[in-house]
Amino acid sequence: MIRTDSKPMHLLVKALAGAALFTAFSAAQAAVVTIPNSDLKAAPGKYTAGGYYTNDLGANIVTTGGGNAANIGGANGRNDDGYMALDLGFNVTFFGQTYNSLFINNNGNVSFGNGIATFVPTGVTGVNAPIISPFFGDVDTRGAGSGVVHYNLTSNQLVVTWDNVGYFNQHATATDSFQLVLRGDGWAPAPGEGLIGFFYQTMGWEATDTNDLAAVGFGNGSGDGQTIDGSLLPGVKNIVQNSYIWFNANLETVPPVDVPEPSALALTMIGLFGAGLSARRKRKG
Repeated sequence: MIRTDSKPMHLLVKALAGAALFTAFSAAQAAVVTIPNSDLKAAPGKYTAGGYYTNDLGANIVTTGGGNAANIGGANGRNDDGYMALDLGFNVTFFGQTYNSLFINNNGNVSFGNGIATFVPTGVTGVNAPIISPFFGDVDTRGAGSGVVHYNLTSNQLVVTWDNVGYFNQHATATDSFQLVLRGDGWAPAPGEGLIGFFYQTMGWEATDTNDLAAVGFGNGSGDGQTIDGSLLPGVKNIVQNSYIWFNANLETVPPVDVPEPSALALTMIGLFGAGLSARRKRKG
């Protein structure tokens, strides 16, 4: 659904052009892998009580470009369709290409090579730049009740958080909270973790004044990619809410490391103790 009373007409033309591009990619039968929903795991209490990987959100973005109401250079970070260029200080290899900088896009994603102001999520495979998309939707942080996008850049790791963000046109009666963790090629992940992580808390919206859908996954800018099962379908916000997922360097999902329940661990110890006693008895005999 695209309403001509929503955003300036030249932006709507760009959105329609993006949709046509996506159709062309589909016609070419680009390789798109579907990530099963079962790979998402419960997030609250895993790393933080609410479900983020970290509550140290860092500074808000200051946009360097974008589309409608990008608020370029605005210190408060409030904008619509803006993006920020960022030097990482480390290398990230994505779909076989290595990058040391990216763009943080207000509309729920980061991209390599150029910023993305597109607000109608034709899909992560329907944009012309490599993209990592925790939740590609028409984010609008100008409303007084909306939070903004934050980034925390440390050695070999970037965390981007869309914290309680509203949607176009300046709505904040419902907000989304989600986080991206991106690690450099030199990072050695702990067991059960990876180099890219998506983390979700409360997800209150996917439909906006410009469209009804949102996209979750990866794209290489040439039509190939991976999407969560339910991406670009109604209800995807409910699929990802209160969950997390890790991906390795090959963009394969990383299963969590199971920690035995205390009762199971106790039974295991009893079993090992019993086996030890039995072995001693046999040696004495």
